[in-house]
Amino acid sequence: MDSNKSNFRKAKNKVEKLKRFYTHLGVYFMINTIITIVKVMSHMNIGGTFKEAFFSFSTMASWLIWGLVIAIHAFSVFGLPLIVGDDWEERKIQQFMNEEFEHNKKYK
Repeated sequence: MDSNKSNFRKAKNKVEKLKRFYTHLGVYFMINTIITIVKVMSHMNIGGTFKEAFFSFSTMASWLIWGLVIAIHAFSVFGLPLIVGDDWEERKIQQFMNEEFEHNKKYK
C-alpha cells in the first residue's frame, strides 16, 4: 500500500513539474510576442524598417535571456532526471534520514 502511495506521489510530482514548465513556456511565448510587437511597432512609428526593428538586439534580448532561463528549466525537468536518476530524491531523503538517525543515536 505504501508503495502505491509513493508511486502516486512521484507521478503527481512529475506531472506538477511538467505543468509548471509548460505554463512557463506558454507565458514566455505570449509575453515575448507582445514585447516584440510593441517594440517593432514603436520602432516603425519613428521611421525604422520592419527588418531593422525585428532584428535589433533590444527586440531579441528578452527572447534570448528568457530563453536561457527556459532552457535551464527544461533541463531541470527533462535532462536532470536522466543524469541523476528518477529515484535521486528518494535516495537523498533516505541518506538524510539515516544521517539524522545516526546523529541522534550518538547523542543519546
